[in-house]
Amino acid sequence: MGVIDVGVLGATGMVGQQFLRLLDGHPLFRAAWLAASERSEGKRYRDAATWRLAGPIPPAAADAGMEACVPGKGPQLVFSALDARAADELEPAFAAAGHTVVSNARSFRMQDDVPLLIPEINPEHLALIDVQRRARGWRGAIVTNPNCSTVVLAMALAPLRQFGIRTVLTTTLQAVSGAGYPGVPSYDIVGNVIPGIGGEEEKIESEANKILGELRGERVAMHPAIVSAHTTRVPVIDGHTLTVSIAFERQPDVAAIASALESWRGRPQHLSLPSAPPAPIEVEREGLRPQPRLDVDRGRGMTITVGRIRPCPVLGMKFVAMGHNTIRGAAGAAILNAELMHADGWLELD
Repeated sequence: MGVIDVGVLGATGMVGQQFLRLLDGHPLFRAAWLAASERSEGKRYRDAATWRLAGPIPPAAADAGMEACVPGKGPQLVFSALDARAADELEPAFAAAGHTVVSNARSFRMQDDVPLLIPEINPEHLALIDVQRRARGWRGAIVTNPNCSTVVLAMALAPLRQFGIRTVLTTTLQAVSGAGYPGVPSYDIVGNVIPGIGGEEEKIESEANKILGELRGERVAMHPAIVSAHTTRVPVIDGHTLTVSIAFERQPDVAAIASALESWRGRPQHLSLPSAPPAPIEVEREGLRPQPRLDVDRGRGMTITVGRIRPCPVLGMKFVAMGHNTIRGAAGAAILNAELMHADGWLELD
């Protein structure tokens, strides 16, 4: 099979732009169909989108004609950068029309028959695709990636399940790019911290348990850890930072935590998937790290950095974790999901 034509729904937004940047020159996928709202239909991409990323618009995308998000049109594989309100209706319509929708939207993440996927952690959850198709009568499917902060937390927790995770307390320091464009007004965020982000805490507290859970028959048994999250918005462009404290059933020391994190590999690394970093987690043992300015682009934005591993006098252990919210936490996550689906035979393309 040669390079696969794919579509991007919501191509003009911030996450849509990251899709186009990451798909430019991709060895498996080619962005051949760009779709957005009806007001963009018929325009060239360069005229429909206000490009917000560093560097120019990929040449192949710049002159591409924009289409409306019409199910049944475009390639069988589509990446969704739609907001939740649009995804609620459009994603199942595309799946019913035979498209495989690899989605960044929150709309279907917690549905019992929809994979909520981080390929290093739960590749076996893709078996829910068969359950989904039987239950809903779809020829296509929906596969989702998590909330941009959940990705960082779940990846930092996954290698530590061997110690028996009981309780997790996390506070996020989330970059403004996570709010999309125009995002947070400058007068609200410059020199300030906003102590709450609507709906984010609930996502982190539920999504992590599904990702870390075990597939049993036709549904996922949620991981039993109790997760409590505080979310904040901070004046950082890219990179969500999380402080994490954990109580374990079997208390590891600092060296054991560090070793578990940095030695961890998953199926994407074993398969050498194009978007997979060689090490999904890198541990910083020296200095005040991680920092978004210094560490956000590790592994081309796909690596999670963990530092300041130390004892916690309340729960047991604590550390700081950070990842790129629009790459590993959004577009890059979805592309890696599709790469795994391709490798494991879940992309049934005509």
